[in-house]
Amino acid sequence: MQPDLLSSSQIAHTSHLFRRFLPLVHCMTNDVVQTFTANVLLALGASPAMVIDKAEAPQFAAIADALLINVGTHTQERAVAMRAAVESANAENKPWVLDPVGVGAIALRTEFCQQLLPLRPAVIRGNASEIMALAGMSHGGRGVDTTDTASAALPAAQALARQISTLVVVTGEVDYVTDGRRTVMVTGGDIIMTKVVGTGCALSAAVAASCALPGDRLDNVAAVCGMMKQAGKVAAENSKGPGSFAAAFLDALWAEGNV
Repeated sequence: MQPDLLSSSQIAHTSHLFRRFLPLVHCMTNDVVQTFTANVLLALGASPAMVIDKAEAPQFAAIADALLINVGTHTQERAVAMRAAVESANAENKPWVLDPVGVGAIALRTEFCQQLLPLRPAVIRGNASEIMALAGMSHGGRGVDTTDTASAALPAAQALARQISTLVVVTGEVDYVTDGRRTVMVTGGDIIMTKVVGTGCALSAAVAASCALPGDRLDNVAAVCGMMKQAGKVAAENSKGPGSFAAAFLDALWAEGNV
């Protein structure tokens, strides 16, 4: 079955929902991207919080509207805090998103993410190699970089989504959002987005925020992927390189929701 194309009207609708509901997102993300991730959420109209300590994390997960688990700077101590936060979010029926950074390439985080799958993430968002490795169909990419295309990973994403009854987002030159049966394709963006640290990780936080919005979850997740790609295209046209791109990207995201 051919994927559906994301519509501009869905992007506009989800952008409006962000400004109306202002979702609070608990980001247990990697140390490299915390500031950029927070700024992306603010530009979208969401509210970020970075709460990592194992004593505080489960308390805050129960308060927040959504939780992000990103294993980019994985440690065994952080894993304890992350699992406790996931269990707390589940107890309060709060959606949580898994970003399996580097899964397949590194054994410890691969095992940890596999252990989290039965706890039913609302969405899994990763690059092609990460999704294929999590689905047991490859050995992962080169560290945190993919060695596969998003289209090649789509069957793995669909199979994984059906296996644990979740949404899977596989990102790359084209993004695919799937529940295993229905798939939406998201085009746009620019290659320079791969030259700025944090665009993928920030997308995972934005996906978590979209899970807290009312309406069809798959549509909202696809729409926020579209918002990020649209902003990337605009920023690429208005910047001279990675440094100015990062600022232009935040400005473009802000403008999308304030037209």
